[in-house]
Amino acid sequence: MLSQMDDYPLHQIAETIRHVGTSDRNFYDRYYFNLHSSSDELFMVMGMGQYPSLGVQDAFVVVRQGDDHHVVRASRELGDDRMDTSVGPLRIEVIEGLKKIRFVVEDSAEHPIAMDIVWEGAMPAFEEPRQYIRRHGRVLFDSLRFAQTGCWSGTLRVGEKTYQVTPDRWKGSRDRSWGIRPVGEHEPQGIQASVPVMEGMWNYAPMQFDDFSILYICHEHNNGHRQLEEAVKVWQDPNREPEWLGRPEHDHHLVVKSPYVTFIDRSVIRFPEAPGGAFEVNVTPLTHVWVMVGTGYGLEADWKHGMYKGPEVVESFSLDMKSDKERMFGLVDNAAKFEIVGSDEVGYGLFEYGFFSQFDRYDVK
Repeated sequence: MLSQMDDYPLHQIAETIRHVGTSDRNFYDRYYFNLHSSSDELFMVMGMGQYPSLGVQDAFVVVRQGDDHHVVRASRELGDDRMDTSVGPLRIEVIEGLKKIRFVVEDSAEHPIAMDIVWEGAMPAFEEPRQYIRRHGRVLFDSLRFAQTGCWSGTLRVGEKTYQVTPDRWKGSRDRSWGIRPVGEHEPQGIQASVPVMEGMWNYAPMQFDDFSILYICHEHNNGHRQLEEAVKVWQDPNREPEWLGRPEHDHHLVVKSPYVTFIDRSVIRFPEAPGGAFEVNVTPLTHVWVMVGTGYGLEADWKHGMYKGPEVVESFSLDMKSDKERMFGLVDNAAKFEIVGSDEVGYGLFEYGFFSQFDRYDVK
């Protein structure tokens, strides 16, 4: 089936753009964004995904404001036009590729969140390492991602409060990823049932400073093997080449020590092999969001990425972080303050982490 995209010279295989180069049900193409006010005021995570082999497109917004956990989410049939990045009241518009994106949630009294905000990159989009994992003969992960820090402008309503979002303090990061990785709905696992999809510790932090950003990734197993790692400084000036910082090291302080409900209240990220000399960054987590609650990333049986919900479904709800604490677990996305030790450099960004199995270094069982 033809779509608008087929009139552009973008084809990679002998198929229309609607169809990807594999029939693997887990092929996905997703946007992820976050937004914070460089403070504890609130933290918001937004996303939209297409699943061409499942015929589904879905989107979500989740925001933490005080003890409130607000969610708006929607799902629909993908249809034939992959340029249509709207799902119910949520939509994404690419104003300028790799630089400027608009995210809209149409205002409605039915939903706790409404916004019309524009993202503008503060650094060139950076291609991160490809993630490839094969287990028992099957490819579980084969995905590519680019990352970018930036600022927001526009209007945001959360509950009864409306914010004027200005780029001087409303910042965040985003990524675009695509390829194969397990999406939400379960399928018969067979021999794969004995192997976790993720294991060990996942830790990701895009840090935005005035003139540069640091992108840090560490996916480490309990035995010290790293499935994926990255440490790079990307300058705001596109004429300056990125600077790789060598193997990163971490020193986290945990306040709760059990998988899926583990908090880090402070951390140090070290770069001992940095070409300009070793340095370290103190991390102070600010407001956090349980990103697996209500978004499709988690274990909830009624809403998973790529799950067919019908021609179109829109839902919203609000939870209390204290009274509904039994539902809050899994991957943690924090707004965070980053301070380079021995300098005046202070930045803000995302500090994401999760422990998915035993991790002896931090006594996670």
